[in-house]
Amino acid sequence: MLKYMMVGLMLIGLVGCTQETQNKIGRAVQNWTGVNGVLEVYAGNKLVKRFLEIDKLTTAVSTNGNTPRPYRFGYGILDENLNMVADRNEKKVYFEFSDYSTSYVFYTYPN
Repeated sequence: MLKYMMVGLMLIGLVGCTQETQNKIGRAVQNWTGVNGVLEVYAGNKLVKRFLEIDKLTTAVSTNGNTPRPYRFGYGILDENLNMVADRNEKKVYFEFSDYSTSYVFYTYPN
């Protein structure tokens, strides 16, 4: 019973938060649980790279302060044959991409 009351109080508190606060809470939960994201990188209108099973993308910050840098990074499985399946020979890799030169799409994969 106490558990249900706590959940109810948390929901009431969440409803009273601003949209930005709700977004921050949602991102914090996703950082903890992961999102199983997919990142697709395009050159013009052609898909050139795909990364699977991404928990999150992180915006880099400067080493002396909190100034964001113009690139993002993360870890994911490089889908070398672009078949949307993490095959046995495809490995988890580190990647980064610039805000200036890359067209990309990040989305959660429902399966």
